[in-house]
Amino acid sequence: ATRTKTAEVERADSGIGQMSARKWRNRASETLSSLQAWEAHRPCTDCGERDLPVETDMQNCNQRRADLCEKCRKRRTERKESVLEFVNTEASYGEDLRIIKEEFYLPMQAAGLLSQEQLLGIFSNIQELIDLNENFLEILQEEIDQAFDQGDDDLMTVCIGEVFLEFVNMLPAFQTYCLQQSSSVNMLNALEKEKELLRIFLNVSQNDNTALRRMNLRSFLMAPLQRVTKYPLLLSRIIKATTEYHPDHGSLREAKSRIESHLEHINMKTKQEGNTWTLRSFRQDSKKKREVINIEMRETALKTVGWLREETRFVMEGSLQLAQPPDGQWVKKGSKTLKFQNMQVLLLVNMKRVSESSLESAEPGPVKDAVLVLIRDKNNGKFHLLREPLRLSNCIVSTDPDCDDTFELIEIRREAFVFRDSDRARTHHWFRQIRRYSKELGSWKKRRNALPNIMISTPHTRP
Repeated sequence: ATRTKTAEVERADSGIGQMSARKWRNRASETLSSLQAWEAHRPCTDCGERDLPVETDMQNCNQRRADLCEKCRKRRTERKESVLEFVNTEASYGEDLRIIKEEFYLPMQAAGLLSQEQLLGIFSNIQELIDLNENFLEILQEEIDQAFDQGDDDLMTVCIGEVFLEFVNMLPAFQTYCLQQSSSVNMLNALEKEKELLRIFLNVSQNDNTALRRMNLRSFLMAPLQRVTKYPLLLSRIIKATTEYHPDHGSLREAKSRIESHLEHINMKTKQEGNTWTLRSFRQDSKKKREVINIEMRETALKTVGWLREETRFVMEGSLQLAQPPDGQWVKKGSKTLKFQNMQVLLLVNMKRVSESSLESAEPGPVKDAVLVLIRDKNNGKFHLLREPLRLSNCIVSTDPDCDDTFELIEIRREAFVFRDSDRARTHHWFRQIRRYSKELGSWKKRRNALPNIMISTPHTRP
């Protein structure tokens, strides 16, 4: 009896008094009420606002989407639709390209209706556009499939802007095609009047070939022009439905700016060549104008060095001040004695691609060559080279602690150049980049023989 009474006392007390137990129950009740209140006004996972409707049946709705306000739900839906529209229209555009090749180009070539030169004049670089579209579409589709596999039904992990910037080298291919479009149509019109068999083939194809959807060759040849002008519109829709803190937001804006700059550049080129047609016009601002100038300089540099576009990386570009010292004592005399002139400088690196699926691989391949292209400021609407490109394999790049706002580049057995930027930190960045690539190229034996001529030949003490 004593044991039972003792046990009952222990169970009744257990270290928590009656008042404490009541307080604990009240606090638990308050906590539960607070949690329920927070759940009723929980913040949206996208925007952080607390205007979510109370979900009465959580089992019938997606938990991830239940944490979104109505505005963000609508935005995610719009973003998903915009992303799918981008990918689906890219696939449709690719199908039109394949029709051009398989239903027109190859049959005309096999039948001998036109010579190879005439085919090239009409169809231009259509094969290059097909290859780019296939690679671009493959990466886009992989992004979509991976998102669905990971349960991302809203495609929030799909970064169209990043993929577009990875394939930004497809824009010059569009430019080549667009600039030849006027002459291509004129040639097709002339040949159709001249060659009866060609005219019969085109008429029969349009009327009897169901794959053409009753469209003629001229309509299909407009597909690349229509596609390149639609990119800014599609990107704008995705940007509008993408929050600012989304990881792809900055890339989307940059991609839109790059394509608009290329379209303005194409329009400028068409006017220079005397063509009356233009692509869809976009409002120009100072940034776009600057980018158009950069496009022109890159084209001039590529044409000068003769490299393949897909194997060329523009490591740095911008304005530098350049001087040519008359002797090797310029450091001792001071850089103020040098006469500097403003110059546009581009550092180009030629390297093999590591990945065949991308045109600009994040992992650089082996460096084959590197050059500095020096361009004078624009005069009479055209850029002019100061001299032939400086090949870094034949150069020594150095700096001196007594003159740290400049660096010197010596072309072995030829000339010496002193460079500087208005910003000292950027001058050092130019120096590091040029020295990095110059070290990977050329014969060290040549460099060693040239070492005594670096910067200053007379000895002087340094701290």
